[in-house]
Amino acid sequence: MKCPYCGYGESKVVDSRSTEDNMSIRRRRECLKCSRRYTTYEKIENVPILVIKKNMNREYFDRTKIINGLIKACQKRPVSRQQIESIADEIEKRISNEMLTEVNSEYIGEMIMEYLKNIDEVSYVRFASVYRQFKDINTFMEEIKNLISDK
Repeated sequence: MKCPYCGYGESKVVDSRSTEDNMSIRRRRECLKCSRRYTTYEKIENVPILVIKKNMNREYFDRTKIINGLIKACQKRPVSRQQIESIADEIEKRISNEMLTEVNSEYIGEMIMEYLKNIDEVSYVRFASVYRQFKDINTFMEEIKNLISDK
């Protein structure tokens, strides 16, 4: 951070505290050359993630869509709301950690199925049947055979 008075590039932090809304940090700095003090603010950069749909349209990542899809797939199954929230958290975290600004909807769907397969197989097959758009009973049976062979 350059000093706004003399342009020197080195400073020390004299005081640091959160702002009232807890969304940024206010820092008082002192220039190591001219000894003048100035204030800087530090906040998290929120880069929106875009989801590329199958038809190539783009829309903002929406965590609630993942949760709603999981609720439908896990209906009347022994999967808790906490587990559903945890899956959504993990998917959002993985996308953020990979520093992706655009992600294919297929990638998100595959991640959801990866988590569901380990939690509840029936919910997994339900989600896969909608996600992969099973055309007939044979594709449904094929997915079940793959699930059994993975065990």
